[in-house]
Amino acid sequence: MTLREKVGQLLMVGFRGLEAGPRSPVIHDIRSGCVGGVVLFDHDVLLGSDRRNIRSPLQVRRLIHTLQEAATVPLLVAVDQEGGKVARLKKKHGFPGTVSAQFLGKNDDPDLTRRCAAATAAVLAKAGFNLNFAPLVDLNLNPANPVIGRFERSYSADAAVVVRHALAVIEAQGEHGIISCLKHFPGHGSSRQDSHLGFTDVSETWKPAELEPYRRLIAAGMADTVMTAHVFNRHLDPEFPATLSAAIIGGLLRRELGFAGVVISDDLDMKAISAGYDRETALQLALNAGNDILLIANNLRYQRHAAVRICDAVLGLVASGRVSKARIDEACGRILELKAKMTVPPPGT
Repeated sequence: MTLREKVGQLLMVGFRGLEAGPRSPVIHDIRSGCVGGVVLFDHDVLLGSDRRNIRSPLQVRRLIHTLQEAATVPLLVAVDQEGGKVARLKKKHGFPGTVSAQFLGKNDDPDLTRRCAAATAAVLAKAGFNLNFAPLVDLNLNPANPVIGRFERSYSADAAVVVRHALAVIEAQGEHGIISCLKHFPGHGSSRQDSHLGFTDVSETWKPAELEPYRRLIAAGMADTVMTAHVFNRHLDPEFPATLSAAIIGGLLRRELGFAGVVISDDLDMKAISAGYDRETALQLALNAGNDILLIANNLRYQRHAAVRICDAVLGLVASGRVSKARIDEACGRILELKAKMTVPPPGT
Protein backbone atom coordinates (compact mmCIF):
# COMPACT_ATOMS: atom_id res chain seq x y z
CA MET A 1 0.00 0.00 0.00
CA THR A 2 1.11 3.56 -0.64
CA LEU A 3 1.42 5.92 2.31
CA ARG A 4 -1.73 7.70 1.12
CA GLU A 5 -3.66 4.42 1.10
CA LYS A 6 -2.39 3.59 4.57
CA VAL A 7 -3.52 6.97 5.87
CA GLY A 8 -6.87 6.41 4.18
CA GLN A 9 -7.40 3.25 6.21
CA LEU A 10 -7.20 5.39 9.36
CA LEU A 11 -10.08 7.64 8.31
CA MET A 12 -13.73 6.95 9.08
CA VAL A 13 -16.00 9.65 7.70
CA GLY A 14 -19.64 10.63 7.52
CA PHE A 15 -21.26 11.93 4.35
CA ARG A 16 -24.53 13.23 2.96
CA GLY A 17 -26.79 11.20 0.72
CA LEU A 18 -29.42 8.46 0.69
CA GLU A 19 -27.62 7.06 -2.33
CA ALA A 20 -24.11 7.36 -3.73
CA GLY A 21 -23.88 7.97 -7.45
CA PRO A 22 -20.63 7.89 -9.44
CA ARG A 23 -20.12 11.63 -8.94
CA SER A 24 -20.88 11.78 -5.23
CA PRO A 25 -18.08 13.12 -3.00
CA VAL A 26 -17.94 9.99 -0.84
CA ILE A 27 -17.51 7.70 -3.86
CA HIS A 28 -14.75 9.97 -5.16
CA ASP A 29 -13.03 9.90 -1.78
CA ILE A 30 -13.32 6.12 -1.47
CA ARG A 31 -11.90 5.58 -4.96
CA SER A 32 -9.04 7.96 -4.19
CA GLY A 33 -7.95 5.63 -1.37
CA CYS A 34 -8.73 8.14 1.39
CA VAL A 35 -11.50 6.25 3.20
CA GLY A 36 -11.14 3.18 5.39
CA GLY A 37 -14.57 3.39 6.95
CA VAL A 38 -17.86 5.26 6.89
CA VAL A 39 -20.46 6.06 9.55
CA LEU A 40 -24.14 6.45 8.72
CA PHE A 41 -26.65 8.78 10.39
CA ASP A 42 -30.38 9.25 10.15
CA HIS A 43 -30.27 12.97 11.02
CA ASP A 44 -28.31 15.80 9.42
CA VAL A 45 -27.49 18.16 12.29
CA LEU A 46 -26.55 21.22 10.23
CA LEU A 47 -29.49 20.96 7.84
CA GLY A 48 -31.94 19.95 10.56
CA SER A 49 -33.08 17.20 8.22
CA ASP A 50 -33.95 13.54 8.69
CA ARG A 51 -32.75 12.76 5.16
CA ARG A 52 -29.08 12.05 5.84
CA ASN A 53 -28.27 8.40 5.02
CA ILE A 54 -31.21 6.34 6.27
CA ARG A 55 -34.70 6.07 4.78
CA SER A 56 -35.57 2.37 4.62
CA PRO A 57 -33.95 -1.07 5.05
CA LEU A 58 -33.69 -1.63 1.29
CA GLN A 59 -32.27 1.84 0.65
CA VAL A 60 -29.62 1.39 3.36
CA ARG A 61 -28.63 -2.02 2.00
CA ARG A 62 -28.25 -0.61 -1.51
CA LEU A 63 -26.28 2.40 -0.27
CA ILE A 64 -23.80 0.27 1.68
CA HIS A 65 -23.43 -2.15 -1.23
CA THR A 66 -22.57 0.78 -3.53
CA LEU A 67 -19.98 2.10 -1.07
CA GLN A 68 -18.34 -1.32 -0.71
CA GLU A 69 -18.21 -1.78 -4.49
CA ALA A 70 -16.18 1.44 -4.77
CA ALA A 71 -13.57 0.32 -2.22
CA THR A 72 -10.40 -1.63 -2.98
CA VAL A 73 -10.08 -2.66 0.68
CA PRO A 74 -13.46 -3.49 2.29
CA LEU A 75 -14.83 -0.64 4.36
CA LEU A 76 -15.74 -0.63 8.00
CA VAL A 77 -19.37 0.50 7.92
CA ALA A 78 -20.43 1.81 11.31
CA VAL A 79 -23.56 3.04 13.04
CA ASP A 80 -24.69 4.01 16.54
CA GLN A 81 -27.41 1.45 17.25
CA GLU A 82 -27.26 1.23 21.03
CA GLY A 83 -31.04 0.94 21.41
CA GLY A 84 -33.68 3.14 22.95
CA LYS A 85 -33.06 6.83 22.37
CA VAL A 86 -29.75 6.25 20.55
CA ALA A 87 -30.80 4.30 17.49
CA ARG A 88 -30.07 5.53 13.97
CA LEU A 89 -32.22 2.76 12.47
CA LYS A 90 -35.66 3.79 13.68
CA LYS A 91 -39.16 2.32 13.47
CA LYS A 92 -40.32 5.25 11.34
CA HIS A 93 -37.84 4.08 8.69
CA GLY A 94 -39.08 0.52 8.78
CA PHE A 95 -36.62 -0.97 11.27
CA PRO A 96 -37.61 -2.89 14.43
CA GLY A 97 -38.02 -0.97 17.65
CA THR A 98 -35.36 -1.26 20.37
CA VAL A 99 -35.10 -0.81 24.12
CA SER A 100 -32.55 1.19 26.09
CA ALA A 101 -29.53 -0.10 27.96
CA GLN A 102 -31.03 1.34 31.16
CA PHE A 103 -34.19 -0.75 30.67
CA LEU A 104 -32.11 -3.89 30.17
CA GLY A 105 -29.84 -3.13 33.10
CA LYS A 106 -32.79 -2.61 35.44
CA ASN A 107 -34.26 -5.96 34.36
CA ASP A 108 -30.78 -7.45 34.78
CA ASP A 109 -31.54 -10.48 32.64
CA PRO A 110 -28.51 -11.13 30.40
CA ASP A 111 -30.53 -13.59 28.32
CA LEU A 112 -33.01 -10.84 27.47
CA THR A 113 -30.14 -8.51 26.61
CA ARG A 114 -28.61 -11.20 24.42
CA ARG A 115 -31.89 -11.72 22.54
CA CYS A 116 -32.31 -7.99 21.98
CA ALA A 117 -28.71 -7.62 20.84
CA ALA A 118 -29.02 -10.61 18.50
CA ALA A 119 -32.14 -9.14 16.90
CA THR A 120 -30.37 -5.81 16.39
CA ALA A 121 -27.22 -7.48 15.07
CA ALA A 122 -29.26 -9.49 12.54
CA VAL A 123 -30.80 -6.25 11.24
CA LEU A 124 -27.37 -4.61 11.03
CA ALA A 125 -25.81 -7.55 9.21
CA LYS A 126 -28.65 -7.75 6.69
CA ALA A 127 -28.25 -4.04 5.93
CA GLY A 128 -24.50 -4.43 5.40
CA PHE A 129 -23.12 -2.87 8.57
CA ASN A 130 -20.11 -4.58 10.16
CA LEU A 131 -19.39 -2.29 13.15
CA ASN A 132 -21.78 -1.12 15.84
CA PHE A 133 -20.62 1.59 18.24
CA ALA A 134 -21.93 -0.48 21.15
CA PRO A 135 -22.02 -1.61 23.88
CA LEU A 136 -21.69 1.57 25.87
CA VAL A 137 -19.94 0.67 29.13
CA ASP A 138 -20.05 4.03 30.90
CA LEU A 139 -21.25 3.73 34.49
CA ASN A 140 -24.44 5.63 35.29
CA LEU A 141 -22.82 7.63 38.09
CA ASN A 142 -24.71 10.82 37.26
CA PRO A 143 -28.32 10.09 36.22
CA ALA A 144 -28.62 13.77 35.21
CA ASN A 145 -25.64 13.45 32.85
CA PRO A 146 -26.76 15.40 29.75
CA VAL A 147 -25.40 12.89 27.24
CA ILE A 148 -25.40 9.49 29.03
CA GLY A 149 -27.85 9.29 31.97
CA ARG A 150 -30.45 11.60 30.43
CA PHE A 151 -30.74 9.33 27.38
CA GLU A 152 -30.82 6.05 29.37
CA ARG A 153 -27.67 4.84 27.62
CA SER A 154 -25.99 3.14 30.59
CA TYR A 155 -26.84 -0.32 31.93
CA SER A 156 -26.04 0.55 35.53
CA ALA A 157 -23.87 2.40 38.04
CA ASP A 158 -22.55 -1.05 39.04
CA ALA A 159 -19.59 -2.20 36.95
CA ALA A 160 -20.50 -5.87 37.42
CA VAL A 161 -23.95 -5.29 35.91
CA VAL A 162 -22.45 -3.34 33.01
CA VAL A 163 -19.98 -6.13 32.27
CA ARG A 164 -22.69 -8.83 32.34
CA HIS A 165 -24.80 -7.04 29.79
CA ALA A 166 -21.89 -5.83 27.66
CA LEU A 167 -20.71 -9.44 27.35
CA ALA A 168 -24.17 -10.50 26.16
CA VAL A 169 -24.15 -7.76 23.51
CA ILE A 170 -20.60 -8.51 22.33
CA GLU A 171 -21.30 -12.23 22.01
CA ALA A 172 -24.59 -11.70 20.17
CA GLN A 173 -23.07 -9.18 17.78
CA GLY A 174 -20.09 -11.42 17.11
CA GLU A 175 -22.35 -14.31 16.16
CA HIS A 176 -23.80 -12.10 13.40
CA GLY A 177 -20.43 -10.78 12.20
CA ILE A 178 -20.83 -7.38 13.84
CA ILE A 179 -17.73 -5.86 15.42
CA SER A 180 -18.34 -4.31 18.84
CA CYS A 181 -16.99 -1.08 20.28
CA LEU A 182 -16.61 -0.30 23.99
CA LYS A 183 -17.17 3.38 24.75
CA HIS A 184 -16.34 5.99 26.03
CA PHE A 185 -12.86 5.41 27.53
CA PRO A 186 -11.90 6.13 30.29
CA GLY A 187 -15.50 6.90 31.33
CA HIS A 188 -18.12 9.51 30.47
CA GLY A 189 -20.86 8.45 32.88
CA SER A 190 -20.02 10.90 35.66
CA SER A 191 -19.78 14.01 33.49
CA ARG A 192 -21.89 17.11 34.03
CA GLN A 193 -21.28 18.45 30.52
CA ASP A 194 -21.92 17.17 26.99
CA SER A 195 -18.68 16.79 25.02
CA HIS A 196 -20.62 17.43 21.80
CA LEU A 197 -21.09 20.99 22.98
CA GLY A 198 -17.78 21.94 24.61
CA PHE A 199 -15.04 21.32 27.16
CA THR A 200 -16.01 18.47 29.48
CA ASP A 201 -14.12 18.22 32.79
CA VAL A 202 -14.66 15.09 34.90
CA SER A 203 -11.74 15.70 37.25
CA GLU A 204 -13.99 16.02 40.31
CA THR A 205 -16.59 13.40 39.37
CA TRP A 206 -14.70 10.54 37.69
CA LYS A 207 -14.06 7.40 39.73
CA PRO A 208 -11.54 4.55 39.16
CA ALA A 209 -14.49 2.14 39.05
CA GLU A 210 -15.23 3.54 35.57
CA LEU A 211 -12.25 1.55 34.30
CA GLU A 212 -13.59 -1.77 35.57
CA PRO A 213 -15.72 -2.69 32.53
CA TYR A 214 -12.69 -2.15 30.29
CA ARG A 215 -10.35 -4.00 32.62
CA ARG A 216 -12.62 -7.07 32.80
CA LEU A 217 -13.67 -7.18 29.13
CA ILE A 218 -10.11 -6.68 27.87
CA ALA A 219 -8.82 -9.38 30.25
CA ALA A 220 -11.52 -11.73 28.92
CA GLY A 221 -10.45 -11.06 25.32
CA MET A 222 -13.86 -9.56 24.53
CA ALA A 223 -12.86 -6.07 23.41
CA ASP A 224 -12.93 -5.72 19.61
CA THR A 225 -12.41 -1.96 19.56
CA VAL A 226 -12.45 0.86 22.10
CA MET A 227 -13.70 4.41 21.52
CA THR A 228 -12.13 7.27 23.42
CA ALA A 229 -13.99 10.03 25.26
CA HIS A 230 -13.36 13.74 24.82
CA VAL A 231 -13.32 14.18 28.59
CA PHE A 232 -10.63 16.02 30.54
CA ASN A 233 -9.39 14.56 33.81
CA ARG A 234 -6.43 16.38 35.31
CA HIS A 235 -5.69 13.41 37.58
CA LEU A 236 -5.04 11.23 34.50
CA ASP A 237 -3.55 13.92 32.24
CA PRO A 238 -3.17 17.54 33.38
CA GLU A 239 -3.00 18.86 29.81
CA PHE A 240 -5.10 16.93 27.31
CA PRO A 241 -8.57 15.36 27.08
CA ALA A 242 -8.53 11.56 26.78
CA THR A 243 -8.81 11.42 22.99
CA LEU A 244 -5.64 13.49 22.65
CA SER A 245 -3.76 11.97 25.58
CA ALA A 246 -0.83 9.61 25.17
CA ALA A 247 -0.88 9.07 28.94
CA ILE A 248 -4.48 7.83 28.83
CA ILE A 249 -4.43 5.85 25.56
CA GLY A 250 -0.83 4.69 25.39
CA GLY A 251 -0.33 4.46 29.14
CA LEU A 252 -3.61 3.56 30.80
CA LEU A 253 -5.45 1.71 28.01
CA ARG A 254 -2.53 0.04 26.24
CA ARG A 255 0.07 -0.60 28.92
CA GLU A 256 -1.91 -0.85 32.17
CA LEU A 257 -5.07 -2.53 30.83
CA GLY A 258 -3.28 -4.44 28.08
CA PHE A 259 -5.53 -3.49 25.14
CA ALA A 260 -3.84 -4.34 21.84
CA GLY A 261 -6.75 -3.79 19.46
CA VAL A 262 -8.07 -0.85 17.45
CA VAL A 263 -8.68 2.45 19.23
CA ILE A 264 -11.28 4.71 17.62
CA SER A 265 -11.53 8.38 18.45
CA ASP A 266 -14.94 9.81 19.15
CA ASP A 267 -16.00 12.34 16.51
CA LEU A 268 -13.21 14.90 16.21
CA ASP A 269 -15.75 17.52 15.11
CA MET A 270 -17.32 17.53 18.57
CA LYS A 271 -16.75 20.88 20.26
CA ALA A 272 -14.84 19.41 23.20
CA ILE A 273 -12.07 19.02 20.60
CA SER A 274 -12.85 21.42 17.74
CA ALA A 275 -13.42 24.44 20.00
CA GLY A 276 -9.97 24.08 21.54
CA TYR A 277 -7.82 22.72 18.74
CA ASP A 278 -7.58 23.42 15.04
CA ARG A 279 -8.10 20.43 12.75
CA GLU A 280 -4.40 19.84 12.01
CA THR A 281 -3.38 19.99 15.68
CA ALA A 282 -6.23 17.68 16.68
CA LEU A 283 -5.20 15.13 14.04
CA GLN A 284 -1.56 15.28 15.16
CA LEU A 285 -2.37 14.87 18.84
CA ALA A 286 -4.97 12.16 18.25
CA LEU A 287 -2.61 10.05 16.17
CA ASN A 288 0.36 10.49 18.47
CA ALA A 289 -1.82 9.69 21.49
CA GLY A 290 -2.52 6.27 19.97
CA ASN A 291 -5.86 6.48 18.14
CA ASP A 292 -5.88 4.13 15.15
CA ILE A 293 -9.12 5.25 13.52
CA LEU A 294 -9.89 8.96 13.32
CA LEU A 295 -13.66 9.45 13.30
CA ILE A 296 -14.90 12.53 11.47
CA ALA A 297 -18.69 12.31 11.40
CA ASN A 298 -18.91 15.35 9.10
CA ASN A 299 -22.25 16.17 10.68
CA LEU A 300 -21.60 18.87 13.29
CA ARG A 301 -19.74 20.67 10.52
CA TYR A 302 -19.73 19.58 6.89
CA GLN A 303 -17.11 19.49 4.14
CA ARG A 304 -17.41 18.01 0.69
CA HIS A 305 -14.52 15.62 0.11
CA ALA A 306 -13.77 15.69 3.84
CA ALA A 307 -11.72 12.48 3.65
CA VAL A 308 -9.39 13.82 0.93
CA ARG A 309 -8.84 17.02 2.90
CA ILE A 310 -8.06 15.12 6.09
CA CYS A 311 -5.87 12.62 4.27
CA ASP A 312 -3.85 15.50 2.81
CA ALA A 313 -3.54 17.06 6.26
CA VAL A 314 -2.22 13.82 7.79
CA LEU A 315 0.23 13.36 4.92
CA GLY A 316 1.45 16.89 5.64
CA LEU A 317 1.97 15.97 9.29
CA VAL A 318 4.03 12.95 8.24
CA ALA A 319 6.06 14.98 5.73
CA SER A 320 6.88 17.55 8.44
CA GLY A 321 7.84 14.87 10.97
CA ARG A 322 5.05 15.70 13.41
CA VAL A 323 3.59 12.20 12.94
CA SER A 324 5.89 9.28 12.14
CA LYS A 325 5.41 6.78 9.33
CA ALA A 326 5.82 4.09 11.98
CA ARG A 327 2.70 5.40 13.77
CA ILE A 328 0.74 5.22 10.49
CA ASP A 329 2.01 1.69 9.82
CA GLU A 330 1.11 0.57 13.34
CA ALA A 331 -2.44 1.93 13.13
CA CYS A 332 -2.99 0.65 9.59
CA GLY A 333 -1.74 -2.80 10.59
CA ARG A 334 -4.24 -3.03 13.45
CA ILE A 335 -7.09 -1.93 11.20
CA LEU A 336 -6.25 -4.42 8.45
CA GLU A 337 -5.99 -7.19 11.04
CA LEU A 338 -9.47 -6.26 12.30
CA LYS A 339 -10.84 -6.15 8.76
CA ALA A 340 -9.41 -9.58 8.02
CA LYS A 341 -11.84 -10.96 10.63
CA MET A 342 -14.97 -9.21 9.38
CA THR A 343 -17.66 -10.49 7.08
CA VAL A 344 -18.47 -8.60 3.88
CA PRO A 345 -21.77 -9.57 2.22
CA PRO A 346 -21.29 -11.04 -1.25
CA PRO A 347 -22.49 -8.96 -4.26
CA GLY A 348 -26.21 -8.99 -4.84
CA THR A 349 -27.26 -9.71 -1.24
